[in-house]
Amino acid sequence: MPAPLTAGCLCGAVRFEVTEAPTVAYYCHCTRCQRRTGTAAAPGARVPPGAVRVLSGEDAIRRYVPEEGLPKAFCGACGSALWAETRDDGEVAAVRLGAFDEDPGIRPSYRQFTAYAAPWEPIPDDGLPRHPGRAP
Repeated sequence: MPAPLTAGCLCGAVRFEVTEAPTVAYYCHCTRCQRRTGTAAAPGARVPPGAVRVLSGEDAIRRYVPEEGLPKAFCGACGSALWAETRDDGEVAAVRLGAFDEDPGIRPSYRQFTAYAAPWEPIPDDGLPRHPGRAP
């Protein structure tokens, strides 16, 4: 990855960059992701610790910390999902693929929490491995 990947929210209040290549991408079908995004699955890309740097809009970033699962960061102005953070140190763990400005160069390679898949949108027969819970 020769240059940082740039990303941001819908309204432009939050801008950030990913300075190291994402390690893996996936689709999450859990009910929390469904409700958070309004979609059947949320595509994300795991990133190395310390790889995300906020360029502008730090004051617009809000967080939702569920009882289970990872804290979720979003733009307080437009509501765009940005990333998930680790519980122990708040490091960015996974960036939402839709936040990237351009092709991040990685494709989802598995589906997790398929036991909770939305009944109104069947999981496509795309050959990706399916995990009923969190992927190993």
